[in-house]
Amino acid sequence: MSFSDYTTAVVTGASTGMGAAIAERLAKRGLTVHAFARNEERLKELADRTGSIPHAVDLTDTAAVAAELEGLEVDVLVNCAGVSRPGNILDSAESDIDELIDVNLRGLLQLTRLVLPGMVERDLGHIVNISSIAGTYNFYGHTVYHATKAAVHQISRQLRNDTVGKRIRVTEICPGRVETEIFGRNMGGTPEAMEEAWKTYYEGYESLTTGDIVDALDYAVDTPRHVNVGMLEIMPTFQVPGGLVFDRRD
Repeated sequence: MSFSDYTTAVVTGASTGMGAAIAERLAKRGLTVHAFARNEERLKELADRTGSIPHAVDLTDTAAVAAELEGLEVDVLVNCAGVSRPGNILDSAESDIDELIDVNLRGLLQLTRLVLPGMVERDLGHIVNISSIAGTYNFYGHTVYHATKAAVHQISRQLRNDTVGKRIRVTEICPGRVETEIFGRNMGGTPEAMEEAWKTYYEGYESLTTGDIVDALDYAVDTPRHVNVGMLEIMPTFQVPGGLVFDRRD
């Protein structure tokens, strides 16, 4: 399948960053894009720019999401919405754990549950899950984020088993560091925090851009219908995963 096989897409986390860039590319490819996010103002800006249809909804409210999907035949579902929090399990608050699981995992599963049966019935569809190298490699901090992205990695593989024999394609895009607002939001979300995050995490680095992620998605969706691109791990050339620590205790 290529873009010519599809007419309608749903993109979550579409108000900013990778989600907004993906929504814009899919609209340029001729799809009717339904953009889901919580920020109504930014969704309106996206709609004005791309012609996408805004859905200001909290993905953790399954009933509200189901209502927004009523009557839609979704050909392409891009699960891009995600949140992060600094710190590891030793200093995570109860609310931090709940929000990361609710948005990154439960919201993705519930939305997929709502959309996938229609794809199976029509024998047509493509699900793209945006995960993270945090789901496949271990490094310090962000323990709950790692756990949710590891789950997204496994879900992406399992969906292929769930739909075997149907023309349903599932792609996981697994990025390293991408220039988005995520670090700034982790630092408080103020203009000052955004500036400090840029200086700390991006200035002087050759990070990925949202355009790099969009190009990967474009490739995966546009491959012939007999091809399923299962996983694309995309990292900056100067970023490597892993590393071994052996802590000596005297």
